[in-house]
Amino acid sequence: MRLLLLSNAKREGSAYLEWALTHFSDFFKPAAVSRIVFVPFAGVTAEPDAYVDKVRPVFAQMGIEVDGVHRFSDPVAAVHAAQAVVVGGGSTWKLLRDVRGLRLLRAIRQRALNGMPYAGWSAGANLACPTIMTSNDMPICDPGGFDALGLVPFQINPHYLHGNPPGFKGETREERITEFCAVNRSVWVTGLREGTGLGLVDKQLTLVGDGGDCRIFRYGQEPREIAAGADVQFLMAE
Repeated sequence: MRLLLLSNAKREGSAYLEWALTHFSDFFKPAAVSRIVFVPFAGVTAEPDAYVDKVRPVFAQMGIEVDGVHRFSDPVAAVHAAQAVVVGGGSTWKLLRDVRGLRLLRAIRQRALNGMPYAGWSAGANLACPTIMTSNDMPICDPGGFDALGLVPFQINPHYLHGNPPGFKGETREERITEFCAVNRSVWVTGLREGTGLGLVDKQLTLVGDGGDCRIFRYGQEPREIAAGADVQFLMAE
């Protein structure tokens, strides 16, 4: 498989997806990708066409054309013919609802398992997990079940923030993930800080980006930090 699962799109002081350009280029170039099918359904306030228009200039910098999956008369056939599929961020709940409603879940999974490059950020990274149960997102809608693509055996929590801002007395993200692990005891969870992601090429999983370490969680173990560039292959163990 070839996967690129990023925490976020926007970053302070840089243009939309600018921080990820090098990672996208390094990811798509070996597969000679010149055209992608983009899944815009995580967008809530932006219409699908507007979301495609937003990402198109980003990929144009790499010489890659973008087709919105919603524009095809047969979206399933479009996925089966795609050089690569890219899934944008937004509401993971809405994303899964719409992907499932168009019967794209199985098609994307089959293509990705057979080697088609799959990339996504935020909700698009969540979608690659066994379930979407470590999403931060709102609005929440009924996706018809929590099971997602299951391309990796671990969960991702994008936009991971350690601790709380001064004066905030609610649960920390770590506390919430620890509670998830108490209920789901056999699953790793990776807290991906902004500016980081996970890249899988063949069977090698690596933490990428310059946004710092990621924090990993599992029931019965102390949470720990994993440095950028580190081999995190153990997360792929079932």
